[in-house]
Amino acid sequence: MKAIVKKLLQRQRRKRRVRKNITGTTERPRLSVFRSHKYIYAQIIDDVGGRTLVAASSMEKPLCQQLGNRCGNKAAASAVGTALATKAIGAGIKKVVFDRSGYPFHGRIRELAEAARKGGLDF
Repeated sequence: MKAIVKKLLQRQRRKRRVRKNITGTTERPRLSVFRSHKYIYAQIIDDVGGRTLVAASSMEKPLCQQLGNRCGNKAAASAVGTALATKAIGAGIKKVVFDRSGYPFHGRIRELAEAARKGGLDF
C-alpha cells in the first residue's frame, strides 16, 4: 500500500511542478489529460475564465462501443485524441498548451497527443 501512495504523491509533485509554468489562456487554452486504469480523459480548459471548453473521454458510449469495450489502451487514447481535436476545431480552437498532468510522455499519453496533432491541434 505504501508504494501506491508514494507513486501517487510523486505524480502529484510532478504535476504541480509542471503546472507552475503552464497556464491556459483564451487564445491558447490548456489540454489536460487524466488516465485511469480503465479509461482516459482529455479536456481543453481556459484557466483565465475557469471553464472547460471541450472534453472527450473513452468512457463515452459511442467511442467505447466503437473500441469493443476495450477503453483503456493505446487505441482508445488515439480515438480520444482524434475526437477531442474534432470537437476543438468545431469550437474554433486550433492552438493549445499540452498538460500531461505529471504522467510520462509515452504510451497512452503520447498516442493521445499524436492523434490530437493529426486531428489539427497545434501544440
